[in-house]
Amino acid sequence: MARLLAMYKTPADPAVFDAYYFERHVPLAKTIPGLRKYEVNAGPVMGMTGPAATYLVATLHFDSMADLTAALGTDQGKATAADLGKFASAGVEIVFFDDKVV
Repeated sequence: MARLLAMYKTPADPAVFDAYYFERHVPLAKTIPGLRKYEVNAGPVMGMTGPAATYLVATLHFDSMADLTAALGTDQGKATAADLGKFASAGVEIVFFDDKVV
């Protein structure tokens, strides 16, 4: 399995962010070919010393890194990436990786 993590910074208006994110962005992202599962945090994101500067963490699951990178190159993947500028004005960090069970 491979994962893509999108870590969104705390927006100026969380209600506006949530409305756009869940009503528009998530449905768009769910059209990405090869996406197996889409998860977001439930409740606040915490750090070791208290609340983190991250507001929302989305975890997108794919069968492999090859599937993930191919998905990002599709029209749906490109449209989802382009959509970030419409609501993630506080910033977003995106990382992706293969899973390894240890």
